[in-house]
Amino acid sequence: MSTMEKATGKPEKATFAGGCFWCMEAPFDTLPGVISVTVGYIGGTVENPTYEQVSAGATGHTEAVQIVYDPSRTGYAQLLEIFWRNIDPTVKDRQFCDVGSQYRSGIFTHSEEQRMLAEKSKEALEKSKPFQGSIFTEVTAAGPFYMAEEYHQHYYKKNPIRYTFYRTSCGRDGRLKQLWGK
Repeated sequence: MSTMEKATGKPEKATFAGGCFWCMEAPFDTLPGVISVTVGYIGGTVENPTYEQVSAGATGHTEAVQIVYDPSRTGYAQLLEIFWRNIDPTVKDRQFCDVGSQYRSGIFTHSEEQRMLAEKSKEALEKSKPFQGSIFTEVTAAGPFYMAEEYHQHYYKKNPIRYTFYRTSCGRDGRLKQLWGK
């Protein structure tokens, strides 16, 4: 039986950008109801961009993760909560040590229901003010998503030492703890 056949509901997609896609894959990968997590590029103007093109900042894409999930086991609101807790929404066109619009944070919605939930979650953060600063995370309709090269897929599993070094040296976990207290 395939992974898709194990799903009890009709699979849905969620797409999030939170800086380096290597760091956004792991938080969703083991969540019950998540069928797959793919790293790639969204929000740009070039078809089938390469990592080199996107990282140069000339295509308009941002690094992102696309999650296929079973909504009867994991809700979109839960995915949003995980997304927010793994980014710094108070910075524009960067995340941690990665700078440029290709590292901007964003929620790319696949339905009107997702858009409403995403806007509602963003508004709730703006009202509750759990941290200083404005929220720069964009909420926009998902356009074409292009899968990143194979060596980027599950990078945190394939290269755990390099991944941990990158994540630590980038200051990601320290800043997340400062923002969210985790």
